[in-house]
Amino acid sequence: MKTTDSTPLSGTQYTLQHGPYTACVASVGATLRYFRHDGRDLVVPYEAEEIRPSFRGAVLVPWPNRVVDGKYTFNGEAQQLALTEPQRSHAIHGLLGWVDWTLADQSTESVRLAAAVIPQKGYPFRLEIEVLYTLDDDGLTTTITAANPGPSAAPYGSSAHPYLVAGEGLVDDWTVQVPASKVLQVTEDRLIPTELTDVASSHFDLREPRLIGDTFLDHAYTGINYDDGGTATVAVHAADGRGVAITFDRTCPWVQIHTADKPNPAVSRLGLAAEPMTCPPDAFNSGTDLIVLEPGDIHSAAWRIHAL
Repeated sequence: MKTTDSTPLSGTQYTLQHGPYTACVASVGATLRYFRHDGRDLVVPYEAEEIRPSFRGAVLVPWPNRVVDGKYTFNGEAQQLALTEPQRSHAIHGLLGWVDWTLADQSTESVRLAAAVIPQKGYPFRLEIEVLYTLDDDGLTTTITAANPGPSAAPYGSSAHPYLVAGEGLVDDWTVQVPASKVLQVTEDRLIPTELTDVASSHFDLREPRLIGDTFLDHAYTGINYDDGGTATVAVHAADGRGVAITFDRTCPWVQIHTADKPNPAVSRLGLAAEPMTCPPDAFNSGTDLIVLEPGDIHSAAWRIHAL
């Protein structure tokens, strides 16, 4: 039988609106396809009829960033994940980035999507995942919730991959502030974590607003300075004073900052990736801040993107 599918390449589209904020979530990867304030892009968008560029705006579970060589050991069992970053031979950004998530609930200002991590080679665990996007006066809040229906414990971490847009120009033209005192160093070729160092007296020190210029960053920061309310904010400003920020709480003790360098200059450094993470790169091997979901456990993490 010949059928025609009218669904866009990026999946079913869910449009949200509240006051000056509008957002669109695409079902493939539960991806934030665009987010705007008074018509101004706050994240790098893409078209509905476009296959999502890399992981732009996607939800990252059950791990963010990289598992080196796709290998790890959990509860005494060695595992080998598919190498989804073949140029560096790593497993990257989890297992649900290209899954078509299903609708669980929707309103004018929110959408909840659901998907399951199916037991498979390299990750023999089942997880039920929901992501809730909610617009209000304070911006767009993303909440990722994972439940382990059993029967065994599972390693877990979460994040998302928005590329923040401060305003006109490229990343080079903006200033950034990251309230973090430690940075995870990585190898130049494969971005394999090596050691945690103090940012003081280095170009990694972004605790005060700093022009990004030609700086290359694809590094995880920690030692987060949370405010009295228990939140921290990564802020990016354009030359005209406007900008965008992402705010997160102690459920995310790490944040990945990436200047989005690409081989093609036409698509390079269009936005600054700022990814609050529950654990650092390669946490499946280091165990650092790795969440272990026991049977019946539920875990949630959230962050908010807002205009400045």
